[in-house]
Amino acid sequence: MANYIYWFLLALVLLALEMATGTFYLLAVSLAISIGGVAALLGFGLPAQLVLAALSGVVGTVVLRRWKGGQAGDAASQSFDTGQSVRVLSWKEDGTARVFYRGAEWDAETEGDDIKRDGKFFIKEIRGSILVLTHQKKV
Repeated sequence: MANYIYWFLLALVLLALEMATGTFYLLAVSLAISIGGVAALLGFGLPAQLVLAALSGVVGTVVLRRWKGGQAGDAASQSFDTGQSVRVLSWKEDGTARVFYRGAEWDAETEGDDIKRDGKFFIKEIRGSILVLTHQKKV
């Protein structure tokens, strides 16, 4: 079999693995392997195929890392916990609370000191392992 067939088969295997993981890094590597396959299809020698695949893999990984790095700050604000209701188990003297959420007890605090301690509470944000509570559900 010709070299390009091996390149494209490897690219398909990596693409299938990417579908299972969802990280996009294997997608970048699969694309790089495909570029090596195109180089083989065009008649380039094996050293040129390897260099093109390696360079495009490095470039793809660096681009993807920068793209994902720019979105890392947004991940905290897009938490699936934000807006979920909690059940307050008890209030402490320092103004913090112990709440029940997702089958476990959590430490919590209100978003401000002037918030009433009665009524329904929702998660506004998470700071480390502490839930910040509010009365208004935010979506």
